Formats: sequence, C-alpha cells, structure tokens
Amino acid sequence: MRRVGIIACLGLVVLTGGAIPALAHTGGSTGYASITVHHSTVRYTVTLPTAALTSPMAEDLRLAQGGSVQARERLLDVIRRAIGLRADGTRCEPGPGVVEPSAFDAPSFTMLVDFACPAGLRELDVRDDIFDVLGRDHHTLTKVEWPGATRQFAFEAGAREARFSLGGATTRDTASFAFLGVEHILTGWDHLLFLLGLLLRGGGWLALAKIITAFTLAHSVTLALAVLDIVVLPDRLVEAVIALSIAFVAAENLFLRPVVARRWLVSFCFGLVHGFGFSSALRALGLPSHGLLLSLFGFNAGVEIGQALVVAVALPALVLVRNTRWERRMIWSSSLAILLVGVVLFVERAFF
Repeated sequence: MRRVGIIACLGLVVLTGGAIPALAHTGGSTGYASITVHHSTVRYTVTLPTAALTSPMAEDLRLAQGGSVQARERLLDVIRRAIGLRADGTRCEPGPGVVEPSAFDAPSFTMLVDFACPAGLRELDVRDDIFDVLGRDHHTLTKVEWPGATRQFAFEAGAREARFSLGGATTRDTASFAFLGVEHILTGWDHLLFLLGLLLRGGGWLALAKIITAFTLAHSVTLALAVLDIVVLPDRLVEAVIALSIAFVAAENLFLRPVVARRWLVSFCFGLVHGFGFSSALRALGLPSHGLLLSLFGFNAGVEIGQALVVAVALPALVLVRNTRWERRMIWSSSLAILLVGVVLFVERAFF
C-alpha cells in the first residue's frame, strides 16, 4: 500500500510540477507590450497585471493614481531602466511617459514611455529586463509596429533580446512563440491533470495514441479559431468547463467503467474547450493578422512539444503498474485526488 501511495503521488508531482496551488494556464505573470516606431520616436506601451507588482511598485501605483507625480515617475523609471532600445547600434534615450488612469482595484494598468532614436533607423534592437523586477516567471508578449509592417515576439527571462529589421522580418518570431507554447502547457496544471485522468485508464498503446491525437487535433482547431477571432467564448465559461472536464474524467475513473474504445471521444470533445483556454495567452495581445499565422503555428507547436514531453514522462510510470496488483489502487487514489482538484477549481471559477 505504501508503494502504491508513493507511485500515485509521484505521478501527480511529475505532472503538476511539484505544486498544485496556482492552477493556471501560464506560470507567473504576463505583460502585453506594443512598440510603435514613428520616424525617430519609438513609443513603448505595456500593460501589466497589478498582482505581479512588488510592494513598492503597488504602493507607487496607488499614489500615482491619486495624483502623485513622484510616484508616477518612479513607476516610469522602472520601464526606462528595464527596457533598452538601440537604433542601428545607437542607444535610444528614454523620455517622457504616462501612467494611464485606472480604477484602484483594476486587475491591470498601462504605462507608456517615448524613446528618442536616431532619424532614419533601419534596425531596432530591443532588450527587456523587466524580469529582474517582476520575477523570472514573468513574460511579455510584444508586437512591434512600423509603417507597413508588424512583428510579434515573446520575451521571457531566457530570451530577453530581439532584433527587428524595419522592412524585413525577424527570424526569431516563430521560435519565441514556440518557447511560450512549451511553457504554457508545462505550467498549465489543469490541462495536464485532465490529460492524466484520461491516460490512467487509457488501455493499450493504440488507445493511448488515439486519446492523445484526439486531444491534440481538438485543441489545435479551437486555438486557431479563437486567436483568429472566428469563435470566441467567455473566459469564465471556458475556465469553468475546463475544471468540469477534469472532474468528469476523474469521476468516470472512480464510479464508472470507462469504455477505452470511446475515451478518445471524451478527449476530443473536452479538447475543443481546452483549445479556447490555450488561446488566452495570444488573444489578449491582440496580434494583427500580418504574421499571425506564423506566431500561431509556433505557439501551437510549442504546446505539442510540451505535451509530448509530459506524456513521455508519465507513460512509463503508468505502464510500470499496468496489469499489476497496484494498478487499481493507483488509479483510485490518483483519480480521487484529481476529482477533488477539479471540483474545487469548478466551484472557484464558476461562482467566485
């Protein structure tokens, strides 16, 4: 029995990154930035979640919204120090900025700073060090706009720099969104718990392949539909149904005898909903249509790579106890834990 408990706990720890408390689609926090080039002026605008702020920054935001010029400048200085722009190799000087008014309890706020760059710039280098302030688990989804073109990039602690040829394409757009997709799935505890619940009674290799393929195809379709604004569902509804899907597969493991041959249908149906959840990271940025397909492809490819890594780790553990006297206990204990998490998430997301 002790060995069963260890195996069950190990499976959950592996698939939840060792901690279940912050069950969210993306680890850490996400900022949304826009860099607009107009002649020799480059405007940097960023929207940050207030929950990600350090205590001093949160207090400065409160004071700035109350009219304090000093507090506003301290906030803007964070951007002036963290964001580095170079035009054709020459440093752009940060200048005046604005902290846009917002409600005291607003979940996010927006700041902008204008940078003075050399005239006729052809190449723009961007360095984002905001992670030194907000933490290494923060990432910033960024779009860079100049007359006639727009590019997208995902900055994170391990990818702080990008070069944009104004008039050409940056070669790291797709790769940066692929890294974001990997991070998105590896820190998406709710998606991983749903997948684990399906795999616990997945049957043979063919049945497991069908489950994984169905989930992949389904969420790829709705991810594209949502990001392209063809079909958009309320985030609150999507999050609640994702939690319900976790509870459903776990309850089926506990109280019913799942028909392995049809579990791919469950995977596909709920996978459609999970795709809308995946889309939140890209939709919030409001990416323009130009270059969107490449960014979407990179992000989705990253999600699939991350999912494949998790399955590669989880399957050997499941196969190890398959057809042994510990299998039933492992399924029961793991499914019970997943069910409890799913119910708590559903209640939280649906009613609070």
